[in-house]
Amino acid sequence: MQLNTTEQHEAFRAKVREFAETDIKPIATTLDLENQFPDEIVKKMGELGILGIPFPEKYGGGGMDTTSYAIGVEELSRVDAGVGVILSAHVSLGCYPIYNYGTEAQKKKYLVPMAKGEKLGAFGLTESEAGSDAGGTETTAEFDGENYILNGNKIFITNAPKADVYIIFAVTTPGIGIKGISAFIVEKGWEGFEFGEHYDKLGIRSSSTAELIFNNVKVPKENLLGPEGKGFNIAMNTLDGGRIGIAAQALGIGQGAFESALEYAKEREQFGKAIAHQQVISFKLADMATELRASRLMVYSAAELKDTGKPFAMESAMAKQFASDNTLKIVNDALQIYGGAGYIKGSDVERFYRDAKITTIYEGTNEIQRVVISSYLVGKEPKATGVPAKKGPTTGDRKKMIFKDADQKKNVAALVESLKKDGYDFSVGIPIDTPIAQAERVVSAGRGVGPESNMKLIEELAKQSGSAIGCSRPVAETLHYLPLSRYVGMSGQKFKGNLYIACGISGAGQHLKGIKDASTIVAINVNPNAKIFKNADYGIVGDIEEVLPLLSQALDTGAAKKEAPPMVKIKRSKPKKSAPSYKFYVCGGCGYEYDAAKGDPEGEVAPGTLFKDLPEEWTCPSCGEEKTAFIEGY
Repeated sequence: MQLNTTEQHEAFRAKVREFAETDIKPIATTLDLENQFPDEIVKKMGELGILGIPFPEKYGGGGMDTTSYAIGVEELSRVDAGVGVILSAHVSLGCYPIYNYGTEAQKKKYLVPMAKGEKLGAFGLTESEAGSDAGGTETTAEFDGENYILNGNKIFITNAPKADVYIIFAVTTPGIGIKGISAFIVEKGWEGFEFGEHYDKLGIRSSSTAELIFNNVKVPKENLLGPEGKGFNIAMNTLDGGRIGIAAQALGIGQGAFESALEYAKEREQFGKAIAHQQVISFKLADMATELRASRLMVYSAAELKDTGKPFAMESAMAKQFASDNTLKIVNDALQIYGGAGYIKGSDVERFYRDAKITTIYEGTNEIQRVVISSYLVGKEPKATGVPAKKGPTTGDRKKMIFKDADQKKNVAALVESLKKDGYDFSVGIPIDTPIAQAERVVSAGRGVGPESNMKLIEELAKQSGSAIGCSRPVAETLHYLPLSRYVGMSGQKFKGNLYIACGISGAGQHLKGIKDASTIVAINVNPNAKIFKNADYGIVGDIEEVLPLLSQALDTGAAKKEAPPMVKIKRSKPKKSAPSYKFYVCGGCGYEYDAAKGDPEGEVAPGTLFKDLPEEWTCPSCGEEKTAFIEGY
């Protein structure tokens, strides 16, 4: 390994540093405070060739190496970590999968403009139930003979909604776990591809992060990235390289915090001398410099291994984990050196302090990095022999009765009749401002409520159903239609009452976890693929501007609501379990029975996989007989 960078590396560092100091540093505080994406900065990064650093010139890139790329992320993050991760997500996660796995046609169509900085890239893997465990992916892509029909959602996506091209992972073959996941290139602007909540983050606030929503999005078959069923491998290999970028980001944050603290310590005087000459401070500075050098060597070493074609997955995990953990210590010491002056908004060390934490979380938490590292040292853990529990809806078993008549009046009438059968009395009610945690009923508004004027529909439905008013996080935090005290979710107010009517709520994981104890959940949403329907007892697919007035009218008794008696918890009505609709198959060699409900965990066959859907190479887990040796049972 070269322990020192080359002249070309340092010349490139000087170029990026000058750009960062001149163009980014003067506005970094404003970008942070206003949660503002730096459109003009990103445009100039493209013009300077920064967005295509490590890709060949024939694909529009700069023809440089991974070390140069790491230096670019480091230098940008030294001034603004949000800008640093824009570059990291674009190059490592948006471009690299196309460069490594794309066809020549895909590279020309997508990689060339992305490397030139004409288009921005992003990566969509994370879901509410699939983060570190990518095998929990629920987004689906069903092939209809011409296109893949994409349905589902992704959360915490860096560069969304600003990015133009997204690498999306979805299940193409259900029931076989990670082997059924495929990768796709998806363009912003395609019909059915929308963006949900824009997250108001603790740090890296100049970076845009949002939810992706796919509702019957047609993805051309030529946009399948790599072979079908190899998406998991593509994702994991991409993240191996992406961790070099995040390690470089952490390094840059630490370097920026160290330089700021060093300068301050030389200027700040106490007890008749600069605090830099107080031993307790000088030792902090010495430790910070040592930790930075160690981190830098690990980052550049992983980059060099990648460039020389040597295995680097363990080393990139080490670099990411080590650099980010060290940076947390460095920013903490930097703020301590500043004292109270560093705790004020607008101070760069205060911003570095907030920015640093995310580097220990995304592209694999540092706990996952240790799992990766240890797996290389001790080998992978043996497969479990037991049958894993099959994941159900976040809110538990629900009826999932969706009323689908073309006439919405009939749907509303069926819903009201069902609720009355369940024991709900709509002649009584509670005050509309009852605290969520104490409310027996809640009508809740999501982002799908539309303009603020539609909150009148929510208020009227709450009045006629005898409910309090609640909302999802975006409605309170982003749209400001309601105060934060009305926000329902795991991180907000938890609803443990009887009836919860979700209007225009898509079903984010943290929201669903906040209503899982509700006796009855009703979903009203225009998107038939919204996750809320899988977690509801009753549902109506339709525009809330049409459905809510009909429902309010149906619940109107013609008289003022009487005061509701003290809440009695209604027992949740669980769906009836029907007899298995599939047949058992018996091995002709040993008598082993294949049960689709259990699958074959040892053979990586997920519960719920029918016998006909088993891979042809599957064999009896008991005696090894081939699939053709099985006979139909009962």
